[in-house]
Amino acid sequence: MSGVFDARRALSIARKETWHIRRDPVTLGVSLGLPVLLVLFFGFAIDFDVKRVALLVADGDNCRVSRELVEIVSGSGYFKVRRAESALAAADALGAEKGKAALIIEPGFGRDLRAGKPVSAQVLLDGADNSNAGIVSSYLAGAEGAVRARLAGAPPPPAVLRTRFLFNPELDSHWFVVPGIFVIVVGLISSLLTALTVAKEWENGSMELLLATPVRPLEIILGKLAPYMVLSFGAIMLVYALARLVFDVPFLGSHLIFALATLLFLAATMAQGLVISVVTRQQQLAFQTAMNTGMMPIQLLSGFIFPIASMPAAFQWITMILPARWYMILTRSLFLRAPDISMVAGPLAALTALTAVFMTVAWRKFKTDLEP
Repeated sequence: MSGVFDARRALSIARKETWHIRRDPVTLGVSLGLPVLLVLFFGFAIDFDVKRVALLVADGDNCRVSRELVEIVSGSGYFKVRRAESALAAADALGAEKGKAALIIEPGFGRDLRAGKPVSAQVLLDGADNSNAGIVSSYLAGAEGAVRARLAGAPPPPAVLRTRFLFNPELDSHWFVVPGIFVIVVGLISSLLTALTVAKEWENGSMELLLATPVRPLEIILGKLAPYMVLSFGAIMLVYALARLVFDVPFLGSHLIFALATLLFLAATMAQGLVISVVTRQQQLAFQTAMNTGMMPIQLLSGFIFPIASMPAAFQWITMILPARWYMILTRSLFLRAPDISMVAGPLAALTALTAVFMTVAWRKFKTDLEP
């Protein structure tokens, strides 16, 4: 058996794997159709914008001023007002999960305001969902200035602080969510497909025939990865088109850097799946391992939902070995801003290093005999 790498033998393995894929419509459907369906589904389903918050209003004064206060709050568009007979009824309804917040106006509110006395209205928030409670609180804080100016006739402040939101002026959560979703979906599917490829050869007994040929382990590895790389890159392009055409997500970065980052990410995740495949040698075990090592870590530790900077230091170190973390940074930066080379050099280097590590491990673990 020749010890020199031969590209022709690797190409033969790639052609063989391509024929397997073409004869397996399930693989084609999973590779191309499933990412599109999942991105569409989760792209519309996941929305970090809190809208039409159920606000319980107990207006104990029921005067013109109190009604105007309620009108100002409900006119913001963030709240769906429901009336409560009393403060106690509003609190009970909040406890029964019939609302997320309650506005309580005590009797004498309008009279005290006309007399120049300090007045206040009480707001109760459902703190069981702390993320929503914080958002609702910010909504109410934003309406507080308008309430004061309109009801109390307060003069305008000498200086006005104006806020501009860069890179996502509309604060559209789809612009943030959709690039992250296709990182997770394509990353998981690419590692899952390659995790099954070598394990299937061992289970079917065709690996014995393959090992009897002059083909080297590295040639088998590269030959098997190449068709899935092309297939997964096609899925990325389909999802990219969805992000631009369906969700109107802008793309402000370099397409060349995006293509390079995508190839590195796919190579890293596929090499990770190949390591699983080589170690397990059983399709069912390979599938379970790929799901357990891919689904939860990618969702929770890639920065898709939870900011990595807010995690404990130990978990921040763990995220550094996840290709999805670096590709998530690159994707969101390339979509929503125009990063220069200094901003993308670090993540690109990390993806390159992870790809080299996973490929080396897969190559070393690949057995040329039938002993487990």
